[in-house]
This record gives sequence, C-alpha cells and structure tokens, in this order.
Amino acid sequence: MTDLQRYYNDMVRYVLLVLALASTLLLGGCDALGGDEEAEGDDTLYIYSWGDYLDPDVIAQFEEETGIHVVLDEFDTNESMYPRVKEGATNYDLICPSDYMIQKMAENDLLQPLDYDQLPNAKQYIGEDFLKQAESYDPGNRYSIPYCWGTVGLMYNKKLVHGDVDSWSVLFDPAYKDEILMQDSARDAFMIPLRLMGDSMNTKDAKELEAARDMLIAQKPLVQAYGVDDIRDKLASGEAALGVIYSGEAINLLKANPDLAFCPAPKEGTNLWMDGWVIPKQAKHVENAHKFIDFLCRPDIAAKNFEALGYSTPNTAVQALVEDDMDEDEIEIAFPDPTVYRGQETYQYLGEAIDKLYTKLWLQVKVE
Repeated sequence: MTDLQRYYNDMVRYVLLVLALASTLLLGGCDALGGDEEAEGDDTLYIYSWGDYLDPDVIAQFEEETGIHVVLDEFDTNESMYPRVKEGATNYDLICPSDYMIQKMAENDLLQPLDYDQLPNAKQYIGEDFLKQAESYDPGNRYSIPYCWGTVGLMYNKKLVHGDVDSWSVLFDPAYKDEILMQDSARDAFMIPLRLMGDSMNTKDAKELEAARDMLIAQKPLVQAYGVDDIRDKLASGEAALGVIYSGEAINLLKANPDLAFCPAPKEGTNLWMDGWVIPKQAKHVENAHKFIDFLCRPDIAAKNFEALGYSTPNTAVQALVEDDMDEDEIEIAFPDPTVYRGQETYQYLGEAIDKLYTKLWLQVKVE
C-alpha cells in the first residue's frame, strides 16, 4: 500500500468517525425534543396546540407557580397534527384537537383516559351543557376537557345587505354576486347546503353529499373568494358584503367595523364546534398534563385566557369576571343565551371512506 493510499484510507476513516459522532449527537437532540423523560426530568411539559391559542402570560404564570417548564409546538389544522401524533414523531404530553379529531384519535387508540381526581377545577367550573355536548364525540367525557367553543355563523355589512340576516339562504342570493365569502373548508362549506336541505352535517349518505356539492357548484359564480383568515380582513375593510366566519372572530370584527353585524346561528342550524385538551397515550409527563389542564380551568386563569384569545369558554365562572369590560353585543356573542347552542350539531368523525368522499366532492366544487 502506498503512502498516498494510506493517507486516503486514514482520511476516509476520519470522515466516517466524524459523521458517526454527528449522527449520535443529532439523534440525542431529537430524543430530547421528543420529550425524553430521562433527559428532561419531571419538570417538563410538551404541548401541541393551535397557533395563538394560549396566552403567553398564562404559560409563564403556570411555570412560575409550578416550576414546570412548558415546551409549546403549534399546528394549523387537525389534519396536519394527526399524522405526527399517530407516527409518534414527538412525545407530546398534551394536545388540543377539535371535536371530530378527538373522536378519531380515541377510536385509533391514541389517547389515554383522564384522571378526574386530578382535575377538581374542571369538575367544578366546566358547564354541564358543554360536557353534555362533548359526549357526542367523547362519550362519558372520558378523554377530553372542553377548552374553547363557538359556532359557524354569518357576518354581514348592514350597509350592503338588506334586512336582518337569519338564514344560510342569503349566501345563494344573486343580489350579492361577487360579495360573498365562503370558508375554504370541506366540512364548513358542505354544512351549509346540507342544513338548507334539512340533512345532518354528519351525513354519510353519498346522494345527500352529492346534492350539497351541486348546490355549492351552482353558488360558485356568486362567490368572491374561498378563504380562511382573509375572510376576516375583507369583511373588516368592507371589501365584501357577507361571509361565513367563526363566532370567536366576531367580537374583533365588530370593533374593527361598526357597520358589521353577526348572526351566530342561522335558523336552519349550524355547527357548534369545540376544541378540547387530551393526553396522548405516549405522554411521559401525565401528571404535569393534568396540572396544566386544571390550571386552565381555574376561573382567574380562564378569564385571563379568554381576554387574550376572544373565543368563548365553557368555564361558567368567567362571565362574571370579565363582563364589566365588555359591551352588550360582545357579551351576547361570547356568552350567548343557551338557546343559541343547545340542539346544534357538532362535527363527528365519519371514517376514512367518508373523509375521502368529502375531499373528492370538495375538489369538484373548487375546480368546476
């Protein structure tokens, strides 16, 4: 072997050694990010939640009171969250999915039951109406504690829309051509024609779903845009006459544009959505997760969170703590009379086959 060959072989071995060391360090770092209890100890809590869904001051107060360090990751849709949890990419201790996704996760054995002995504030302050509603996707409230809730409603500009709005049918009125904003969401979009036809928003009937698709295709020439956050912006600036929004956005919109009005529950019925806290089966800091859930259910903390987020809370003690700083319209939206939400449907998980059907039919609406 020549000196040149020896030098070459030594260099190869050196490079391989460096790569092996780097790989070990990288994997070790990933394990720590994944919630390795030995690496992080018992004073850590890994949370996976919607973006901007926890007041940072609330997290800081929890850390100060308990000595538990919170690591927060955020997701933008239930569908982007689910595979990450299912594949075990990260060992989260606490997650905040929506109603139908909680049902899906439970059915796929991804959640562990809650220990209500560790949740005294939840037992005392979460309203019976909301616990009962949650049973539609979580029988017995076994896996989840309701966190935020609301309805899918209609926001409209009183200067551009004639008369009071109390029906989804206004979204199909040719008088408002190019002035209508629809949610870019299959479930929220299909819910509207299904309710107009008197069908359940949780139907699995292909013919009913196809009829809803046909209504949405017929409506499409009237629609200015399908969107999410941009619906809020367009309504606030007066770029559109009416749109489908979530009730949690209504208070800020009314403040932004006094010409706007809100119908939280059209007469045909609407979706009552609920997000809740769950503990995944792979969680390593289960006691800390229970502590955080119960901390969020404490009245002063729930009120603080409500003021930061603006979404309605199922906590029965909050209204008395915050209503002095709210006007009448804001109170009616955030804490509506029970007749607004009682009897409304909550989205349920309909199974993989129906999920694919919704996706297929929604695509047909979008590309038609």
